Amino acid sequence: MLNLKRLLHSIITEAEKDKQVSANNTKLEKKVLITFIVVPFCLTMINYWGNYSFVRNWLISIDATDVVKSMDRVIYHSSANNLGSLCYWVCNLFLFYFVIPALTIKFIFKENLSDYGLKLNGAFKDYYLYIIMLMVMIPLVAYFSGTASFQERYPFLKVGEGDSLFPDLLKWELFYCAQFFALEFFFRGFILFGLTPKLGFYSVFVMTIPYCMIHFGKPLPETLAAIFAGIVLGCLSLKNRSVWLGFLIHCSVGVGMDLAALWQKGLIHF
Repeated sequence: MLNLKRLLHSIITEAEKDKQVSANNTKLEKKVLITFIVVPFCLTMINYWGNYSFVRNWLISIDATDVVKSMDRVIYHSSANNLGSLCYWVCNLFLFYFVIPALTIKFIFKENLSDYGLKLNGAFKDYYLYIIMLMVMIPLVAYFSGTASFQERYPFLKVGEGDSLFPDLLKWELFYCAQFFALEFFFRGFILFGLTPKLGFYSVFVMTIPYCMIHFGKPLPETLAAIFAGIVLGCLSLKNRSVWLGFLIHCSVGVGMDLAALWQKGLIHF
């Protein structure tokens, strides 16, 4: 308990340093305001432009049929699974979770991406927390993977009985991990460090609200767990000034959930 208190104290102290720096500083106030504008814009674009049917209908409405045909060939290149549409979805996430925020940091804030969680130095010094979280999550994933809602949702890649898992499953998991990187940067990097100058430690909880909401539509236990995960991963990022540990945790759990679902369906064997 003492170590936990000490850890929490160090996190709050680190956050308050940023908050104190922002006192009477209009540049930092402006940064917070821009963060509050960019975040809902990116989330909105992900919701609409991440849906290829929406984009396709819009392109047709402006008579861009040649573009639609070209995109259809790429996205629907295989009738065996939905890998093409999933890759489109990930590219959309990467654009609005990473590229747009990164451009905002570089050209509007005129700051370094390393100040928003991408630094490697000291990123894994609390690796023992990664091990602890895995020890907690693995039994939970194994348990919930037996539920109908879990098996209906995962993996996102459609795999039927008798279908070949490779190489498409490997391709999907690589894309899946790429979107975890973008997601961690957006929530535990851009939002968190964009708001700490004004909100200090409370930026962790503000960030957790949209993070929980993007899980709406997923199984209830996963959505509830996102609240806890958002707070814990936010604290880790704030403490270490890095999103890399959270990225590693997310990849391990995400890939584990896919493998657990495939195992429950009898499509893979350990």
